[in-house]
Amino acid sequence: MNDDSDWSTVARAQAGDEDAFADLVRRYQNRIVQFCYRMTGSAQDAEDLAQECFVRLYRHLHRIAPQAKFSTLLFGIARNLALNALRDARRRRQVIEPALDNEREVRCPGRRPDEMAQLNELDATIRRGLEALSPAHREILVLREFNGLDYDAIAQVIRCRKGTVRSRLARAREQLRVCLEQARGGEI
Repeated sequence: MNDDSDWSTVARAQAGDEDAFADLVRRYQNRIVQFCYRMTGSAQDAEDLAQECFVRLYRHLHRIAPQAKFSTLLFGIARNLALNALRDARRRRQVIEPALDNEREVRCPGRRPDEMAQLNELDATIRRGLEALSPAHREILVLREFNGLDYDAIAQVIRCRKGTVRSRLARAREQLRVCLEQARGGEI
């Protein structure tokens, strides 16, 4: 979706069109859940955080205006919720466990079972690598590589300069590469 379409849908939702708000949820739900999942490592927490993200959007719908891309606004809400969840879990000295359930397995129709096993092993290795990153590095990597946000949008979401985004992204990529090499015995 382009941003003009998003903001026109927001305007309809602000005017009371509940179908318009439902359309926004449909457009972004999977991306927000995936972002939260990559940040927390927990499928259940990701679902809860995504739901809270849309609840907050709905609650404050009357106050938002098209000053930036809609996706930037939405990922900003999701980011704050994910970071709060991580901070709260750390305070309670809990570790948010990654969900290794079948829901999160890679599914590629037409692939042989051995190929699927390799893909799922690689996905689990990437998840563990992401969990090893600091939240600041993880969020930038997830926003860029998994959600396709550009540097300007990421800078707006995390409220920093574009140069900071670039340097953190470079460090995050390098840290993830090292983690993947160690996990896979020196090969990526």
